[in-house]
Amino acid sequence: MIAQILAVTIFIFMFAMIVADKIERHYVTLGCGLLTLVLVFGVCMHSAAAIWETLNIRSIFTLDFWYQAGKSAESSSGINWATIIFIAGMMVMVEGMARVGFFRWLCMRIAQLVHYKTVPIFITFMIMSSVLAMFIDSITVILFLAAVTVELAVLLKFSPIPMIMAEIFCANLGGSATMCGDPPNIIIGTSLHYTFMDFLTNTGVMAGVSLILVVAYFYLCFRRELKQSGEAALEDLSDLDPKKAIKDKRGFIISIIIFLCAIVLLVTHAQTGLTVAFIGLFIAVITFLTSGKAAVEIAKKVDYKTLLFFIGLFIVVGGLESTGILEVIAAFIGRISGGNMYLMLAIIIWISAISSAVVDNIPFAATMIPVIKTLAASQGADLSALAWALSMGTDIGGSATPIGASANVVGIAVAEKEGYHVGWGKYCKSVIPITVLVLLVCTGIIFARYL
Repeated sequence: MIAQILAVTIFIFMFAMIVADKIERHYVTLGCGLLTLVLVFGVCMHSAAAIWETLNIRSIFTLDFWYQAGKSAESSSGINWATIIFIAGMMVMVEGMARVGFFRWLCMRIAQLVHYKTVPIFITFMIMSSVLAMFIDSITVILFLAAVTVELAVLLKFSPIPMIMAEIFCANLGGSATMCGDPPNIIIGTSLHYTFMDFLTNTGVMAGVSLILVVAYFYLCFRRELKQSGEAALEDLSDLDPKKAIKDKRGFIISIIIFLCAIVLLVTHAQTGLTVAFIGLFIAVITFLTSGKAAVEIAKKVDYKTLLFFIGLFIVVGGLESTGILEVIAAFIGRISGGNMYLMLAIIIWISAISSAVVDNIPFAATMIPVIKTLAASQGADLSALAWALSMGTDIGGSATPIGASANVVGIAVAEKEGYHVGWGKYCKSVIPITVLVLLVCTGIIFARYL
């Protein structure tokens, strides 16, 4: 009982500190992870086995971690090293693509194709945001899209705020479509052994249907503001020549090949048996080898703080799992729903969405995975349906507020850095209605398809 109380206290403290945002979040999770190892597992449980199980280092040295032939291995609790290695590999690839100017070239090329017309740019950038976020971290997508949007706004004389808000929502929506699109999905996929195609044919369908609704909504919402834009002089657009965005032609071609290779490996990993950990490591190694002297620069730009954040988070959640707290939560949801699958799914998707609107969706997703596994085992619920509900709830719910997801924070920061203030009132008034509509659509699809 003391171990349970202590584990919950550490978890709540960690969440509160993350929300307060006074200390960098990787320090928070690592500190709370250390407290879990020492106080919960060491002082209260006197269990060295629990410590080693949570650290989960031995899993890295097993064949199943890198290659799985036939039936997937059982997932273990504790640090999900597959998630961390995969995210690290994707970070290396993205930094390599950014170094050679890929993202800026893509934005400029699309703007050129639609002849720098504001409304077509608005629609195509929304679609591009969703598609890119299916394969690349949404933070990176928004970082480059928002910067280019501000640059276009200055030349075409329109406010970039509506476009940036729409891009943020579409990035979060696109990230929900695949296993590698958003951190919660990566955690769900690696923990429950779902493949890229599993996500694409389930959450991808929901995201695709929702995207049509989202594009129509934001167009109707902001069409007047966008049509009030002025015309830029043709000579002013010379600085937006896509060719000028490419910093290294050879590296540009290589980065595209590596990106396509990553997509092929992810789409086929269920057939090849190669795990996402192997794919992430392979892509990182290839990127470093083909970058020459720039490899050091790429390595320095990798977001190590986020990787450390994940490590600490998994340890704290491991404390909840080892002390049985997550089983208690699962039993509580089971009692509330009375075994009714409709109510159970509704609770998962809407609680996930509401929680993700106000706190980081990554720790919530990591916490809920053992809960839905327990619900599936104890209540006879469909684990896949619960997983898709959790995925869509955390990914879409995070769009509702300026702090709900990392992409939101980054996009708004880019706008404000250039003098365009995005207030909570304007953001929430525009985004909360479509968030609710998309969640209703997803709930309906889940009910119709899985029950």
